[in-house]
Amino acid sequence: MPVTDTLLPTPRPADAPLQRRGGVAAVGLVLGGALSVQFGSAVAALIFPRTGVAGAVTLRLTISAMLLLVVCRPRLRGHDRSAWLAAGGFGLALAGMNSLFYQAIERIPLGPAVTLEVLGPLALSVCTARRLVSWCWAGLALAGVALLGQGGFDRLNPAGVAFAFGAGAMWAAYIVLSARVGGRFPGADGLALALTVAALVTLPLGIVDGGAVLLDPPVLALGTALAVLASGLPYTLELLALRRMPTATFAVLMSLGPAIATLAGWLVLRQALTLLECAAIVLVIVASIGAVRVSAAASGRPARR
Repeated sequence: MPVTDTLLPTPRPADAPLQRRGGVAAVGLVLGGALSVQFGSAVAALIFPRTGVAGAVTLRLTISAMLLLVVCRPRLRGHDRSAWLAAGGFGLALAGMNSLFYQAIERIPLGPAVTLEVLGPLALSVCTARRLVSWCWAGLALAGVALLGQGGFDRLNPAGVAFAFGAGAMWAAYIVLSARVGGRFPGADGLALALTVAALVTLPLGIVDGGAVLLDPPVLALGTALAVLASGLPYTLELLALRRMPTATFAVLMSLGPAIATLAGWLVLRQALTLLECAAIVLVIVASIGAVRVSAAASGRPARR
């Protein structure tokens, strides 16, 4: 039983309808955040022809950083060297994760890209839990990847597959470093500073790739929409959801990302998948949910995102 469950008072019967309403609202917030992220990725794919991949990454990270700096106004003094190193590493992980993922979705459909990317956090969860059943879930995930390859990774584009795997590795690094930054900076200050680092790192390539197009009002409007959909709105919705549900439940719901990405790719980008590829995505989703639950049980509490 998670520690959070033992700390909460037993609800009275009269409280049950209120708890159910709160639970339903929290699920809606999580799913809303996931929809926002994946449809934001679909918007990014739409502007690639105008800005280039690096230009789209720069737009998202720069505008997100500016918005968060204005909202948070992080304090720059009073932090030691280890805190700044953590924030810098977090920023590099953000830059790498976004750059590699956007390179992937330029080459392969959104659903398979997110499916391959999620293997990074899945591997981290399995290694952290250190239990035999976790390796069984990892085996199921690998079966899903093998099934995905039955349709031919050449159909998916080998470079796109490699970029998606790289994005997954950076996502695992993002999870580890976000925990360190969260312990050294108050509120969202660490995230604001890390986004600033990520924006500065990607800015030179973004300018080379996009050039003066990045300053066109329509492109800036799309970039702002991308920053809000992929960063601002989901971060806000997830924060509200985490106040209403255990983090283990939150992580399970977040495992539905590949399915939501497949939906966004189909609706926005008209990316159709075969039944075999859909079955592979389902296997990876089930493996992710199983690994999250095992990891939470092994630690005795829900794992922080």
